Amino acid sequence: MEPVVAILDTTLAVVFTWVAYKTGAYLYKYTPYSYPNARIRAMEAKLLSGQKFNELAESRTLQNFVVNLEDTEYKEYFSDIQSYSVEEIERALERALAGTYELMYKILPKRSRDFFGILLEEWDVRNIASVVKAKLAGEPASDYVVELGKMLPKVKAMAEAKTMEEILVILEGTPYEEPYQKLLLGEIDATRFETELYRIYYSKLLNYALSRKEEERVILTEFVRLSIDKKNLSTVLRAKVAGMSADEIRPLLIPGGTVNMESVLHVDSLDMALAELDSTKYGPVIREVREEIEGDLSALERAMDDYIIERVAELDRFYPLSVATPLLYILKKDREVRKLRAMAKLIGDGLQPEEIKHIVGEVE
Repeated sequence: MEPVVAILDTTLAVVFTWVAYKTGAYLYKYTPYSYPNARIRAMEAKLLSGQKFNELAESRTLQNFVVNLEDTEYKEYFSDIQSYSVEEIERALERALAGTYELMYKILPKRSRDFFGILLEEWDVRNIASVVKAKLAGEPASDYVVELGKMLPKVKAMAEAKTMEEILVILEGTPYEEPYQKLLLGEIDATRFETELYRIYYSKLLNYALSRKEEERVILTEFVRLSIDKKNLSTVLRAKVAGMSADEIRPLLIPGGTVNMESVLHVDSLDMALAELDSTKYGPVIREVREEIEGDLSALERAMDDYIIERVAELDRFYPLSVATPLLYILKKDREVRKLRAMAKLIGDGLQPEEIKHIVGEVE
């Protein structure tokens, strides 16, 4: 009997050890997301509805626009504005978006929060590119600075720089020093410079996503590759409108996407490019807005934004306790802030409410 008892004891020990391991692994994977995701879902319920956007479109003045946001979470960001100008309102909305990123970083598990810090770096890229292009065009660079990003103090210093060489000193030690040096030496132009900035950013984002495990890797990698595809699609179509050749376009593409653009590069027109893209996985997305794209290429970017949100929403449903929930919220919040900024500009320009509703496109 003793050997049998020993075998049973050993078997039970193995079983309990396995159960304890699986339970611990489950808790490690999912418990850290329980609180932040519950909080984020409550925040998601407070995102502005289509009805609220319609009310805001009826504001007619920027002061009324701000007043109409007093029953939303944006209220605190408008408490210290100096005037009811488009610029002041945009800065308040930028602070609100920055606050969202900061909150994600604060409440998310350590193993995924860094991704949101890298996402914030996209505004560094946008700001650096905008400041440099403004300087080259002799325009006031500070007008193009968005109050977001990890390098905002450096960006503001760049905007105030007296010479292009001074900007190089400010960028020293950053990942963007080398491409800026190439720009100063005339090795690349401003467009290629901006591409190099985005290549650095997306490479960092993709490398981080690929370093994750299991569903975090699946979710983040899917999102990054979709974002690269969106960037490349926009670049190719705009280049075709401008009549650029395949050799001119190819260096402007970002590696890491899922769509092979080579066949699209060799066609002669926007119509032919759209026809080539019809056979890709984005064909249905493009077909829905094809007529709009032919008149306004930004329609494709909006359609791709919606597609990315839909895809991340699917991942969120499949992985309810994961990084998909905060990622989806960030995407929706960013879209909401962009709509509010666009609406403020249109009200400032004196457009009628019905025109604003049509342009902003809020039809929910």
